[in-house]
Amino acid sequence: MKRKLSNQFLGNFLVIFLLTILATVLAFVLLSFASGLISDSLIKNRYPASTIIKEDYREIDVSPVVENGGGVQVVDKEYRVVYSRGLDTIGKDQLSAEEFTKLLTESKSKPYHYDILYQPQGEFWLIVTFPTSIRLDFSLVYNKAAPAGDFIRAGGVIAFAALSYLLIILLFAFIYSRVTAAGITVPLRKLCDGTRLLREGDYSARVDLRLKNEFAELQNTFNDMAARIEHEISLRKKSEEDRRRLILDISHDLKNPMSSIQGYAELLMKKSELTGQERDEYLEVILNNSKRANRLLTELFELSQPDSPEFSLKPVRTDICEYIRQICGELVSQLERAGFEYEFDILEESVFVLLDTDRFGRIMQNLADNAVRYNPPGTLVTVSLTTQNHQVVIDFSDNGTGIPAHLVDHIFKPFVRVDDSRNSKTGGSGLGLSIAKRIARAHGGDLTLCLTGDKGSTFRITIPMI
Repeated sequence: MKRKLSNQFLGNFLVIFLLTILATVLAFVLLSFASGLISDSLIKNRYPASTIIKEDYREIDVSPVVENGGGVQVVDKEYRVVYSRGLDTIGKDQLSAEEFTKLLTESKSKPYHYDILYQPQGEFWLIVTFPTSIRLDFSLVYNKAAPAGDFIRAGGVIAFAALSYLLIILLFAFIYSRVTAAGITVPLRKLCDGTRLLREGDYSARVDLRLKNEFAELQNTFNDMAARIEHEISLRKKSEEDRRRLILDISHDLKNPMSSIQGYAELLMKKSELTGQERDEYLEVILNNSKRANRLLTELFELSQPDSPEFSLKPVRTDICEYIRQICGELVSQLERAGFEYEFDILEESVFVLLDTDRFGRIMQNLADNAVRYNPPGTLVTVSLTTQNHQVVIDFSDNGTGIPAHLVDHIFKPFVRVDDSRNSKTGGSGLGLSIAKRIARAHGGDLTLCLTGDKGSTFRITIPMI
């Protein structure tokens, strides 16, 4: 990948290199053309020495030159400055032959334009001077009469300079192509390395490009994807562990009643001398254990129903306040038989929700069963209904023994019980709260355990209002 991108960038910059050469040639052509366009409009070309020179320098009209910022000097054959008007760059009245020669030869190196013309009749040099605006001196002259050796040497120097120029541009293009390619290939290589680690199962792989361009967005997308995959994998592992634990719990809870049924059935078959009373006692044990197994299977079915594609609620518009009053009325006899006290605080006005009344009633029944099962007689059970943030809030509270601290975070998981011994006489199946929570969520609400810090426990049911 790196080689291909680098070569691609090098090819692109070679094209740019050729275009640069072409642009350079065109630039010189355009500069020459532009110079020709403006040459007639420049002051220095409008008032050359040839247009104002006279045999007698005293007759020369210098006013146009001076008015346009220039100057006129006349130097006689003795190199004396005998006349000067306007701009004076000589600054002397007398020049030596060496100084005058220097003026003639070095005039192009100064920021002034000198137009020097000799008048043979008057025996003087007329010097017209203008400040130079911009000067670009470049010319290529070829004279066949020049010595062959000079031509070869001059041509060699020009060719060497042109070749050096081309090589320098080519070197810059090559270096810049590599640098530019590295700016892309290095982040891509890191992303490829991270992707390979993900493919090999290292879901903790992350990429740090230390960039603030589009690659930074790609980096963030990659890291978010890796984090999500890692999270999904951890959830999958946890789900697999929960599934294995669920199977073990189901096997354990079904093994006891089924073993009991099998054992007592074998006794009935082998001992024909059993009295009627003993036979009835054994049959009663078989019946109770079959009911227990059937109840567990029913609850497992209810637990799995919300996850089934065929599962659907049958919600109807219901006055939740009136419905909860009816449920509480049905719970009174159960609470009184257990020796419990009770208080109900339900709103008087009507509050409507979409409710599958049969399934939602299971939530209240499961909470009541747990309260009766795990708390001593004399426990106070309180049911309250309020509204908050366009939601109905139902609190089912008791002042009993409460939930052990080590079960608070797991209380809604299947087969989690307050009684760890899994005794059927002191505890339920451990599925009631899981079923209740799933039913609440199927209604668009939730079932949570509120940590008040006081004695007892409070379960909160929320359901959206309509």
